Amino acid sequence: MLDDLVLFIDGEAIVLDKPAGLPVDPPRDGSPSIVGRADELRFTFQREPTPVHRLDRDTSGCLLLARNPKAHARFQQAFEQGRVTKRYLAILDGIPAGESGEIDLPLAKVSTAESGWRMVGDAKGKPARTNWRVLRTVDDRALVALFPETGRTHQIRVHMAEGLGCPVAGDPVYGRGGRHGMLLHATGLMVPRDNKPAIDVTAPWPKSFVAAGFDEA
Repeated sequence: MLDDLVLFIDGEAIVLDKPAGLPVDPPRDGSPSIVGRADELRFTFQREPTPVHRLDRDTSGCLLLARNPKAHARFQQAFEQGRVTKRYLAILDGIPAGESGEIDLPLAKVSTAESGWRMVGDAKGKPARTNWRVLRTVDDRALVALFPETGRTHQIRVHMAEGLGCPVAGDPVYGRGGRHGMLLHATGLMVPRDNKPAIDVTAPWPKSFVAAGFDEA
């Protein structure tokens, strides 16, 4: 049940610890999604909550939903104005050169009939920036903290693969895939509010990271 995954709730917002593998929007094949199961998150409200932003299907962690249209508009504006702080964790295939840095790599969408669509680094694309810091390494993999300043589709995944040369472990599109799934987790979300305390949530350490050899420090 989705209500077991609630990390934060008040009259305006719900933050879920979205499981990897569950898409936010209904897929074409009609399989389950957050939007399709939003009735599980009404609690005492008549209205279903609606997602304010998106996480990739295979990304786990903090997902913000608004409980009314006015709150949705305010939260969306905070995202658009860059006032929301997003924190991710990823396990990378490979160890980056250096301990930290910023990737400034614009992104564009490309599509072919054979392989479908994907995002690529393109100087003429939309601006995209991600700050990164290595937390620790195990064998030939690195655990990194990531702080995206923009919110482009597949931004972190492309920035790791192209910008660092170390794709997210388990990434089926930009990396090699893997038995533990894609090891990318939206670990923290901070959304400022004008007349209320900020929403500031941290998601639990994902079990997939433990299975891949990275216990919580």
